[in-house]
Amino acid sequence: MSQAYFITGTDTDVGKTTVAAGLLHAARQAGMSTAAGKPVASGCDVTPKGLRNADALALLAECSVPLTYAQVNPVAFEPAIAPHLAAREAGVALTVQSLLSPMREVLALGADFTLIEGAGGWRVPLSGQDNLSDLAIALDLPVILVVGVRLGCISHALLTAEAIARDGLPLAGWVANIIDPATSRLEENLATLAERLPAPCLGRVARIQSVTAEAVAGHLQLDLLD
Repeated sequence: MSQAYFITGTDTDVGKTTVAAGLLHAARQAGMSTAAGKPVASGCDVTPKGLRNADALALLAECSVPLTYAQVNPVAFEPAIAPHLAAREAGVALTVQSLLSPMREVLALGADFTLIEGAGGWRVPLSGQDNLSDLAIALDLPVILVVGVRLGCISHALLTAEAIARDGLPLAGWVANIIDPATSRLEENLATLAERLPAPCLGRVARIQSVTAEAVAGHLQLDLLD
């Protein structure tokens, strides 16, 4: 039975792609076929083949189902700014409808394990009143939350979980990405998150010497997902 999830974070730069690539790698190690989508990405490099985003490339590298870059990341912007601002500067209409069809195509490939990765946190604006969270709602996907563990992360995590629940989507699991290992009372903070977040912790990713999908996969437990 195929599994598909929308992966989001408590903020930008909390390791969503690091965790997403690790989850995809773990699925591959378990003998599952994998696919992924990064519907919109800003902060892209100009290449002879067009704009390329490092996060989208990392996801593509962990897809066992044949996918083109454009299928994984249909909307790309060069400046590393909020997607709605990048879209406005580029004169692009960035709406849920413009992202829905290409992500449905990725899901329709029927991989055993598919991840659709958001940008930044849960309430990232698109255009008008559309948010990226509305795409997750339209796709009707359970959510995996990456918590960037540092001072203040508990409130960010709980508020994000509340917003996800209010939007009518289940929180399937969360991952503690320890981006500040010097966080005071680290274990106590992790215990509080485990106690208060209404989903299993799929693992904790500490600072590792070589941040590869394979290395991250070793810290994750896919079997805790429904």
